[in-house]
Amino acid sequence: MSVERPFDLVLFDLDGTLIDSAAQLALAVNRTLTDLGLAEADEAVVRTWVGNGADKLISRALAYREGDELFERARPLFDRHYQACLLEGLAMYDGVEQSLRRLQRLGYQQAVVTNKPSHFVQPILDALGISDCFALWLGGNCLPEKKPRPEPLLHACHELGVTPSRTLMVGDSENDVLAAQAASMKVVGLTYGYNYGRPIADSNPDWVCERFGELDALLAE
Repeated sequence: MSVERPFDLVLFDLDGTLIDSAAQLALAVNRTLTDLGLAEADEAVVRTWVGNGADKLISRALAYREGDELFERARPLFDRHYQACLLEGLAMYDGVEQSLRRLQRLGYQQAVVTNKPSHFVQPILDALGISDCFALWLGGNCLPEKKPRPEPLLHACHELGVTPSRTLMVGDSENDVLAAQAASMKVVGLTYGYNYGRPIADSNPDWVCERFGELDALLAE
C-alpha cells in the first residue's frame, strides 16, 4: 500500500538551486564593468551578490567598484551581455534532472519561482531539456513583488490549485526561506548555492540538504 505524498506541489528556485549560473553571471557582470571603465570582480565575489534579481546584482557590482551612479547605463549593458553568454557552459547541479524526473513520475506538480528576469528563464529550461517538468515558472518581473516577499509563491499555489500547506519550497538562499515562511509553507534549504556567504542553516529552513538528490527521500511515496 502506497503512502500519501507529503506535498502536492514543489516550488524550486533556479540559480544556485537547479543550475550553477555564477560563471555566466560573472562574465556578464565583468563585461558590463569593463564597458563602464571599471575593474572586474572575481567570480567568487560575484557569487555573493546573486539571489535578489539582476537589479540588485548590478547595484552590488557597482557599489563594489564605487560606480553607484552608473546604474542606468549598466543595467541594459548587463542584460545584453548576459543574453549573449546565457547558455555558455550552462549545467545543472548533480542529481537535479534525475530527481525532477522522479518527482514528475510520482505525480508531483513542480514549478520554478525565481528572481531572475523572466525572459532568461524559458531559454535556460529549454536548453537543459527540463521545461516539461514544470507546470509553471515565474520570473522576478512577473509580479509586483519578488522573493523574499511571499506573493510569487502564493501566486504559484493559486495558479496550480494547491494550498500552501501542501506546498514545499526548495531554494538555496535566505530569500527562499523567508518567502516560504511568510507564505506558511515548508522549505528546504540547500547548502551548495548562493547565500551571500552565509550558511543556509542560519535562516532556519525546515530541512537542510547538502545534495539535491536528498529530496528523493523527503518526497518519496
